[in-house]
Amino acid sequence: MTALKDMPISFPGLFGDWEFNPDPIAIHIGHGIYWYGIILAVAMLAGLLLCMKQAKRYGLTEDNVLDMVLWAVPSCIIGARLYYVVFYLDLYRNSDGSFNWKEMIAVWDGGLAIYGAVIAGFLVAFFYTRHKKIKLGAMTDLCVMGLLLGQCIGRWANFINREAFGAVTDLPWRMRLWVSSYQSIEVHPTFFYESMWNLIGLLLILFVVAKGRRFDGENTWFYFLWYGLGRAWIEGLRTDSLYLFDWTIFGEPIRVSQALSMVMVLVSAVMLFYNIRIKHHNREELLVNQVAARAAAAAEAEVLPESAAADAVRTEETAGENIPQEPQQEEKKEAETEKEEQTHGDTH
Repeated sequence: MTALKDMPISFPGLFGDWEFNPDPIAIHIGHGIYWYGIILAVAMLAGLLLCMKQAKRYGLTEDNVLDMVLWAVPSCIIGARLYYVVFYLDLYRNSDGSFNWKEMIAVWDGGLAIYGAVIAGFLVAFFYTRHKKIKLGAMTDLCVMGLLLGQCIGRWANFINREAFGAVTDLPWRMRLWVSSYQSIEVHPTFFYESMWNLIGLLLILFVVAKGRRFDGENTWFYFLWYGLGRAWIEGLRTDSLYLFDWTIFGEPIRVSQALSMVMVLVSAVMLFYNIRIKHHNREELLVNQVAARAAAAAEAEVLPESAAADAVRTEETAGENIPQEPQQEEKKEAETEKEEQTHGDTH
């Protein structure tokens, strides 16, 4: 079911007859500058700033973050769009069965799948960290925080586009949308559910998980566990799910995101259990602690040569005090002594 993008949005159970009718196009220039793109850009910028601020706590630098973002942002957009198009391929065919390539790249009309972005981002992080000889777990631990913040903000782009909503409900916070000029529906605001779920997950990582982090990758596995649980629940409420081709289970079509979320939850739970209860990591293994140890060793190595040089100077000065006088100086002293004796004799 698709809602009209030029009809008002309201929350009758909360605000009565008050309506909000945002234009999906923020600036009408050329093909238009869409709120969808603006909100996603703000989401990416906010995630980037958070990662840059937190970088030192993971043994990384702002340059590491910026370098990776240059590759990650375009890759994630391509990955998110490709993931969506693959599972909605029939929407991008012409009447003769050929592909409508123009529609496939029209990201401004919506149609980005977050799992496609996550997969692309992980691949970029994998190759970047191998090239820079950085721990992958440390980089992904940092990046998932920016990702959660970006997802939290980015879901509001779905709100402006009247998409990613849930099934019909009579809950007090239901959202009213219009599917025609005379027919409305009242549905779960699932975009809001996911936005709030991501915000809670981000706060948990910042103030709980990260403070007691035992190994590089702990934030990452917690993200997959937390996001997977929320997405599996929220996806079951949505009416616009991507389906795994025409496959079914127990007679029901398989929702791609729901199936992937459950797999992700299971894998994450196993990895967290293994790394916390079985492997028992030493906190010295964390990249941030290794970087700190190397910095301390380098500082000590710089201090030692300076101390040795100072000792050498002091030794030379001390030795100089005991050096015999030059022969010329001794001759000059003897001549002065003889002159004084002659002067003394003449006086007598």
